[in-house]
Amino acid sequence: MAKIKAAVIFGGTAQEHELSLASAAEVIRSIPKEKYNVTAVGITKKGRWLYFPGDTDEIADGSWELNPDCTSAILSPDPLHRGIIILENGEASIRRIDVVIPVIQGKQGADGTIQGLLDMSGIPYAGCGLLSSASCMDKSHTHMVLDDYGIKTAEWKLITQRDLNNIDEKCSEISETLDFPLAVKPANSGCSAGTGIAHNLSELISAVKIAFSNDNKVVVEKFINGRKLEVAVFGYDAPFASYVGEILPTSKTYNPTEVRKSSGDDLKIPADLPDGVHNMIRETAVKAFKALGCKGIARIDFFLQEDGTLFLNKIGTSPGLRLNSVYPKLMKHLGMEMSYLIDKLLEQAIENSEKAY
Repeated sequence: MAKIKAAVIFGGTAQEHELSLASAAEVIRSIPKEKYNVTAVGITKKGRWLYFPGDTDEIADGSWELNPDCTSAILSPDPLHRGIIILENGEASIRRIDVVIPVIQGKQGADGTIQGLLDMSGIPYAGCGLLSSASCMDKSHTHMVLDDYGIKTAEWKLITQRDLNNIDEKCSEISETLDFPLAVKPANSGCSAGTGIAHNLSELISAVKIAFSNDNKVVVEKFINGRKLEVAVFGYDAPFASYVGEILPTSKTYNPTEVRKSSGDDLKIPADLPDGVHNMIRETAVKAFKALGCKGIARIDFFLQEDGTLFLNKIGTSPGLRLNSVYPKLMKHLGMEMSYLIDKLLEQAIENSEKAY
């Protein structure tokens, strides 16, 4: 039987570039080579696309784009091509692709951008589609959908660029509605850049201005102090949730450019929770996954307060895939080793490519 032609697209222009490289290297190592032929395509920090034929370790250490065998590549949006166009020595060749796994985090990776290009290409791909990716990346859209489905999130307000001319007045209105402290976040951001905590009006105005330097919309939320819980959701027609994990308190500051650290470093599985609470959180995770039209894969973050109130914090549709990242660790606890997880992601992407969720 002919092998399935799989492409791994990694890198990107977002701040999570290094995390993407680390995840992509692990994904490529884990793909069952007896079943798949792998094509690696990287995107540099400046946005250049390169076909990479070199060793996986070069992706992991960031030296991949210096490989002399790298050459320009284009993911063709024309379904007639159904593949990657490789440009070398003034000539173009087409490498046909059966399925893609995009391993790009942050903007232009988890926001629906590359998913839209893949939709045009007609090539099946693993993970969430354009609309669900965009809705989960944009915190204001996530709030609106979850509010409509009765899934509790922090009280929130949205500030847009149209409010910049009267930002002091807008922040004053918000401070009268939401009690301090308040969490301030760029609406579209896959990491903590531009986020802040405000304890008074002056800090709120300053934090909002900083957040606007990272996006054209800002979400202000009531700050939630609680246990940080994590759930991995996997699947298409019948998505299922992992056991609930807990991020234990730590003094470390998480940096998306520091690949030696991971939020999974401080993950306890399963979290110490009563069975009823544990099951309720898993059910809420799957409900949110379906509500936002997710498919394939998503990491869902919660806060649990001392009084038992559960808040959904965010949904990550392009979670880290290092062995020590939260998502793989949660799935491994279910018995899904990395090679099996990646195989099933690719297999189900092909099987479900014609379905809408």
